[in-house]
Amino acid sequence: MASRINRAIELLEQGQAIYYDGPHSGHVLTYEQGRIDAGTWADYMNVGMEHGAFDMTGLAEYMRGLVDGGPTRSGHRTPAVIVEAPLNGTDEANVRFNAWQFRQILGRGVHGILLCQAETADAVRAFVEACRYPHHLEGVDPGIPSPEDRLEGAIRPAAKDGLLGIGTRGRGSENTAAPVWGLAGDEYMARCEPWPLNPRGELLLGVKLESPEGIAQADAICAVPGLGFAEMGPGDLSLSLGSVKLLRDPYPPAMQAARDRVFAACRRNGIAFLEGCRPENIVGRLDEGVRVISGHSEEMARIGRAHQKRAMAV
Repeated sequence: MASRINRAIELLEQGQAIYYDGPHSGHVLTYEQGRIDAGTWADYMNVGMEHGAFDMTGLAEYMRGLVDGGPTRSGHRTPAVIVEAPLNGTDEANVRFNAWQFRQILGRGVHGILLCQAETADAVRAFVEACRYPHHLEGVDPGIPSPEDRLEGAIRPAAKDGLLGIGTRGRGSENTAAPVWGLAGDEYMARCEPWPLNPRGELLLGVKLESPEGIAQADAICAVPGLGFAEMGPGDLSLSLGSVKLLRDPYPPAMQAARDRVFAACRRNGIAFLEGCRPENIVGRLDEGVRVISGHSEEMARIGRAHQKRAMAV
């Protein structure tokens, strides 16, 4: 039986790679599609709202279909679902202004969010804070005044580097999200926390570094507490480098250097690295340490799972 709600986290804790399916735009978000995807070969479903429709009604119906079509063969209530949010993580002000998107997405009961176009540590810190309830204090700057002091007018300063500010997610959506996870509202609020920052957390947060500015800040970005994975986004980085063609492995030198920089930052900070793979290179990538796999290939997942001697049922 499953030991966690989030299948992807359970596997990452075991050192296993996770494989996702689902398009970056045009995902069919209906109850019927959810019932179909409950039987997916993948470990998590990617829902692309960066370029796809920001459809909260459809997402709610899709999650309901996953529940009714489950459980998965591995014993999880549903496959994990991670949503690519529409906003760009270019700066802190932009992320804080658009934090309503995270509240809406999480309120539908998903298991993670990917912040695209991440370019600064402050923007990523704001992302993590917006996904957390304020009563969780793991990783929070202890120098921030207590709620009692703030009631008396104490100023809440910005968190020190390497620490988080207080979470800004509010009460209300636990009534819609908790039933998807099969929990009571208070238990959902306890467990909808970023992993591995909170070891009991069931929320997987990631960032995509896909501009020269983001790559340059890879070390600072990947050091933000609360992240579970990061990737070098080859699509938009290709455009930044002047190529309309999507540059894939084998990368040209500038792309290879960017990829290696993000991968190294992930390893230094103990978070997983996401990369597109193919059946012919998956074994090498796994041996290198890549742990979140795109490519939408069941054959590739079969090869990779066999190589890692995965025990969990698909």
